[in-house]
Amino acid sequence: MKKEITVFALTALFMGGCSDIAGPSLPVKSTTAVYEKPTPKKEQRFRNTMLKVAKSTQEDPNYHRMAFDMPEEKKWFKELMYRLWDRQITRAQFIAEGTARYPEHKYEFTYIANAYQSY
Repeated sequence: MKKEITVFALTALFMGGCSDIAGPSLPVKSTTAVYEKPTPKKEQRFRNTMLKVAKSTQEDPNYHRMAFDMPEEKKWFKELMYRLWDRQITRAQFIAEGTARYPEHKYEFTYIANAYQSY
């Protein structure tokens, strides 16, 4: 009888360790970036800020223009900048995504990320 109680207690203990005592867990935040398109009002504000940032790059001798020849590249870059401006991503994420695709332009992505904080 004592043996059966011990086995029952151990079984209950092990099974209890697998149960969800604390309640449901919090949902895991996806690391996949979701792009929320701008409203027309936000689009105009973004364009104004983007022009200020673009103008400031001309004053920095270390900044090298990034030539985006393909429409897909231009679209990607504009969406990346918008996501930064709209705080959909952090500065670190902006720099990481940019340099993952264009590693030779780390200075430029860092410059842009910092410039957006000024406007």
